[in-house]
Amino acid sequence: MSDENNPYDAPDSDVQIQSSEINNLASRWSRLFAALIDAFIGIIVSVPLIIYYNVFELAMAGEELGTGLMVFMTLMGIVAFMLIHGYLLKTKGQTIGKLALGIKIVTLDDQLPNFGSLIVKRYLPIWVIQLVPAINILALVDVLFIFRSDKRCVHDLIAETKVVRIIN
Repeated sequence: MSDENNPYDAPDSDVQIQSSEINNLASRWSRLFAALIDAFIGIIVSVPLIIYYNVFELAMAGEELGTGLMVFMTLMGIVAFMLIHGYLLKTKGQTIGKLALGIKIVTLDDQLPNFGSLIVKRYLPIWVIQLVPAINILALVDVLFIFRSDKRCVHDLIAETKVVRIIN
């Protein structure tokens, strides 16, 4: 049987990734550290609300947080995120962490993404998933996609974006 008729061969594809595109992608480490910086900022902003609403005490007492409180805290987190990162995301495609590490979010054709689309497609699905305990594991699956060759997480795939190094 010749190779061209082998039904077990992998299908051929015309997809070609230019080496310059791969070399310009942000490293997994820079994306991780940018996310950690952003998370740290989020924690600093969230702690006063968590203290004010006695979330720690409720959790330590084994009491369930009410849905209303969870939704309110999430909405406050989104508002804080927008106040902290909104301007940079709109004008540069960056959060504070990405700015600090010299990386940015771009569309697949290396343009600045539309701000509304970026929020609705890239961030909103993850925020919603994190609200539902039974499917919260999907947030882990999202970040594990970073180990693909194109280093794009699920939120990048949904928003049709990628994260690249800023080349001066």
